[in-house]
Amino acid sequence: MTRGTGRTAQRGRSGPDSQGLLDSSLMASGTASRSEDEESLAGQKRASSQALGTIPKRRSSSRFIKRKKFDDELVESSLAKSSTRAKGASGVEPGRCSGSEPSSSEKKKVSKAPSTPVPPSPAPTPGLTKRVKKSKQPLQVTKDLGRWKPADDLLLINAVLQTNDLTSVHLGVKFSCRFTLREVQERWYALLYDPVISKLACQAMRQLHPEAIAAIQSKALFSKAEEQLLSKVGSTSQPTLETFQDLLHRHPDAFYLARTAKALQAHWQLMKQYYLLEDQTVQPLPKGDQVLNFSDAEDLIDDSKLKDMRDEVLEHELTVADRRQKREIRQLEQELHKWQVLVDSITGMSSPDFDNQTLAVLRGRMVRYLMRSREITLGRATKDNQIDVDLSLEGPAWKISRKQGVIKLKNNGDFFIANEGRRPIYIDGRPVLCGSKWRLSNNSVVEIASLRFVFLINQDLIALIRAEAAKITPQ
Repeated sequence: MTRGTGRTAQRGRSGPDSQGLLDSSLMASGTASRSEDEESLAGQKRASSQALGTIPKRRSSSRFIKRKKFDDELVESSLAKSSTRAKGASGVEPGRCSGSEPSSSEKKKVSKAPSTPVPPSPAPTPGLTKRVKKSKQPLQVTKDLGRWKPADDLLLINAVLQTNDLTSVHLGVKFSCRFTLREVQERWYALLYDPVISKLACQAMRQLHPEAIAAIQSKALFSKAEEQLLSKVGSTSQPTLETFQDLLHRHPDAFYLARTAKALQAHWQLMKQYYLLEDQTVQPLPKGDQVLNFSDAEDLIDDSKLKDMRDEVLEHELTVADRRQKREIRQLEQELHKWQVLVDSITGMSSPDFDNQTLAVLRGRMVRYLMRSREITLGRATKDNQIDVDLSLEGPAWKISRKQGVIKLKNNGDFFIANEGRRPIYIDGRPVLCGSKWRLSNNSVVEIASLRFVFLINQDLIALIRAEAAKITPQ
């Protein structure tokens, strides 16, 4: 009994001890097998790296300096990234299991390998540069069109719509630059048929200020229909602003939308000055006066005097004369306040506005003379003869006498012109001979030796003078 019980007790004590030894041996074998698997994996990695010819290098950053990207570059970079991801996923080594994901260290090694088919990130830059160059081509077109400003395009369009003639537009419209007829034609055809130029021009014209648009529209040329309606106003009548305003109301479709009564009156005066009205006829040239042509002028020239000989004495005399003339100019500038008549330059279609001191205006093509005293003398100024109105400022005055005539204002408000020169003065086509006088009315055309002027009267100031004369007369 004691032996049996002792064996059983021994057997019972040895049971749990043997079970623990078995568990520890199983754990040791599991860890050993795992370490062998890791070693085999590491060996495979080294073998694959040696087979690819890569040597593990020191870890370094492969990032590049980022810059701001345009919208099209963002789209391209996103497409490039998606393509590189797809290529990287397809370029995994076949020895790996498809079900297991690679570790982060393996991803870094794969990204560092140069033989992988993944394209580098700056690869799509040539395509981007090409796309940027393509987008800059319209900008080059705008640089070539820098001479034509939006105001010029609007002037061109309005003038062509009014006249339907590019030659008339070239001769009658004052652009910001001096364009030739060919340039005007090419610009008009480009606005019609070139979509890029027409689009850019329309955008630029829409950005113009309303005041600038109104100023451009006021300079539009007159059409033939408009001039035909204006020519029906008689030259002997005295039209007022109400007359032209009524003409605008009666023919709203014929006149341009920016026309005003004042603009119509100014153009009517210009047509009257050049005998373009229906009841006017062009006066023939006087038979007694000899008209000098170019052949006669060439016969009078002595070719021997045209030789360019340098003369120091002559140059010294010219220098002294220039100093003398400059001194005289300074003296005249100091005596400006003493002048009775002021001379203003006319630019374009400037309207004859009066002030409180101007009685009348003698308006020519180049200058206008303001009459500020009751009597002024007309003629050609010389060194020994100083007059009030020097007609040589308007044009060639070699046929005009030094004292050609006198314009005088009577107490009753009437203006009279007296001819004191050798040549006749024409008032509305009627000759006024030497020693005769004629009454001047508003808008009268005064012609002196092929120089034409329009005589304009300040009606408000003359009405005050007549009212004062009426008060004084009864006393």
